[in-house]
Amino acid sequence: MLILMHPNATSEDVDRVADRVKELGYVPHKMPGAQRVAVAVTGNAGPVDPAAFTMLPGVVEALRISKPWKLASRETHPHDTQVSLPGPGGTPSRIGGGVFGIIAGPCAVESREQTVGCAKSVVAAGARFLRGGAYKPRTSPYSFQGLKLEGLKILAEARAATGLPVTTEVVDPAHVAEIAEYADILQIGTRNAQNFALLEAVAKAGKPVLLKRGMSSTIEEFLMAAEYIIKGGNYQVILCERGIRTFEPMTRNTVDLGSIPLIKRLSHLPIVVDPSHSTGDALSVPAVARAALAVGADGIMVDVHPDPARALCDGPQSLRPEQFADLMGTLRKMADVLGVTID
Repeated sequence: MLILMHPNATSEDVDRVADRVKELGYVPHKMPGAQRVAVAVTGNAGPVDPAAFTMLPGVVEALRISKPWKLASRETHPHDTQVSLPGPGGTPSRIGGGVFGIIAGPCAVESREQTVGCAKSVVAAGARFLRGGAYKPRTSPYSFQGLKLEGLKILAEARAATGLPVTTEVVDPAHVAEIAEYADILQIGTRNAQNFALLEAVAKAGKPVLLKRGMSSTIEEFLMAAEYIIKGGNYQVILCERGIRTFEPMTRNTVDLGSIPLIKRLSHLPIVVDPSHSTGDALSVPAVARAALAVGADGIMVDVHPDPARALCDGPQSLRPEQFADLMGTLRKMADVLGVTID
């Protein structure tokens, strides 16, 4: 249920509604909007009687929410959510709310020289966020697993050198506090998209979360995973379409671009596309990145490496810095035509 407050409702009116929700054994979620505050109700096993709230001071109406992803739904929050962090030069780095955000960097942190150098090249080309894996969950136990804490410290050095906010993956609830100390955005990878203990742990970290779609997740499962994070009190969630597993073996994954406009109708959360992990092919990355902008995504996350042939992780899908700069030039031309803002 969503309880809409009058624009002139006082904080006491809102608190009174929240207290009533608790009295009934449910959980209130205060949601400030552009013009008014709303209070979402979760924890109810069945319908809630609107009459329990409509007579309270400051309440306009109480609406039943039809979607199971209550807090991620546009029914609860009709306006686009924007994630904003301090960025290069003191200007904000933004994703969502009409801004197409660019996340770029190496798939894995390999060394200080590689990561800081890559960060400087992508910020010069126009990236607003730095990606880089310190903990790397790999299919093979013999593959490079990341530099872990040393990698986090290198990412922090790259942020200090460029001003780019950092996103890096969390693979274990035990690592959340450590990673939150160094990173600005906590990333949940496709293998952990339905690791509910991990979702609940990152919700409590107080940092924005980038949630990748599970390799076999339906759209409903994707949004319900986001609901775990929001229910934990963290509304700063960025969804990421990274391709799903289908019967087709010639593409690494199937990029579900059709999910973008649908999810944007269903949810207020921003959604970005990962053209690198979805295709596994650097030659395909620019085309999928352009397509992401064209279908209305809120950004892209691209692997960039100074020497892809020597990369310890996902070299074949990584763009060289000059290729990334060329892609940014093309995206800016498209954005001008489409009326989209790229910071």
